[in-house]
Amino acid sequence: MHEPTPHDPSPLDWMHGVDLSTLDEAHLHQAKRCLLDLLGVAAGATRTALADKAARFAITQHGGDRPLLFASGHASPSGVALHGAWLIDALDAHDGQVLTKGHAGVALLPGLLALPEVDTLSGRDFLALLVVGYEIATRAGIALHATSPDYHTSGAWNALGVAAVAARLRGVDIATLHHALGIAEFYGPRSQMMRCIDHPTMLKDGSGWGAMTGLSAALLAEDGFTGAPALTVTSPQSAAIWHDLGERWYVHEQYFKAYPVCRWAQPAVEAVLALAEEIRDPAHISRIEIVTFHEGKRLHVRYPETTEQAQYSLPWSVACALGRGTVDVAGVCDELDAPDLKALAGKVEIQEDDAFNARFPAERWARARLHLDSGEVLESPALEARGNPDAPLTDAEVLAKYRALAEPVLGERAARLRDVVLSLEARPASDLLALLGAP
Repeated sequence: MHEPTPHDPSPLDWMHGVDLSTLDEAHLHQAKRCLLDLLGVAAGATRTALADKAARFAITQHGGDRPLLFASGHASPSGVALHGAWLIDALDAHDGQVLTKGHAGVALLPGLLALPEVDTLSGRDFLALLVVGYEIATRAGIALHATSPDYHTSGAWNALGVAAVAARLRGVDIATLHHALGIAEFYGPRSQMMRCIDHPTMLKDGSGWGAMTGLSAALLAEDGFTGAPALTVTSPQSAAIWHDLGERWYVHEQYFKAYPVCRWAQPAVEAVLALAEEIRDPAHISRIEIVTFHEGKRLHVRYPETTEQAQYSLPWSVACALGRGTVDVAGVCDELDAPDLKALAGKVEIQEDDAFNARFPAERWARARLHLDSGEVLESPALEARGNPDAPLTDAEVLAKYRALAEPVLGERAARLRDVVLSLEARPASDLLALLGAP
């Protein structure tokens, strides 16, 4: 395996040597938005069935002394990474990036929390490492999509971000970092994403395995375990994706979700919500036409029996939007037997549009036509999901989302956690860690 040298500049030089103190206030502000959003999603996800299974597995099969995120018990670093990413992934409300067609933060935060070295970090360095992780994971995801014919889950590439951040946290040399990335890429779960879209289950987006793989890769490399080169980082075919490290910051190109469902369903949600004021009673809708892109059409489950099916269902997302005025945790977890929502979901017809297909994945669009009993037809404009980088959720909207997810679970601790996150650059990371125990 070719070892990098000081005369062999590569992305690894940046990963290994970037000065965390040089990240400016804009980077830290965005990192705090990401952190707060991820913690809110993690808290909300404790309401899912997967949360208990994830904690039980980590405790019984990955014994150790590191605390689990928002759960009782402890596990090894690999177990903490696995559990935390499983937990966040259990509620499809976390941040993402369009060109990766997936999610970085869901694995990066648990990977950071897993290692004991984080206990003595400054809050500023914690935020800076999170930013570095987003840069590496996002580029690895774009590179993997550009070089692999299969559409793989996020765990296939966010593992590299976790490996790099863990290696940096452990203070390894650049050759060890090289091996850590190679191990993470080789062992990363290249599972087929569309299989879980067609058959939604607790497998979700592979990020639990991605976080565990990335963390394990760093520890293995430190112990002398060797890996093949990480081609998504070091191959000539991927060079253009990495050349602007430190200049273009992908942490600012993440989207934030307004609703806890697949991003591909959210343009349709916005389309029907744009017509909501013209509908006095959703029961008078006789037919709901949604025109969207192919991948959105694949979110086909009409009557979900589990939260995973609900989160990957365009008809159910549209039904919640029309029947409840929004899509929230209750709609995808607690109201799966609601007769009015089932009636609305049964009226949804999905069509795909060639123009929308051509704009995917960089853009995701949908429009809606609502046919009323009176014969009137209401039609929305073509809309994208809220929260994209060119039209981001405001800080107030991110805070409102956090409160809606965290307060029902954490109670008054949610406000203390919010305050710590928002001032973390001036605190030790231990102030944050002290608030991440079981609800």
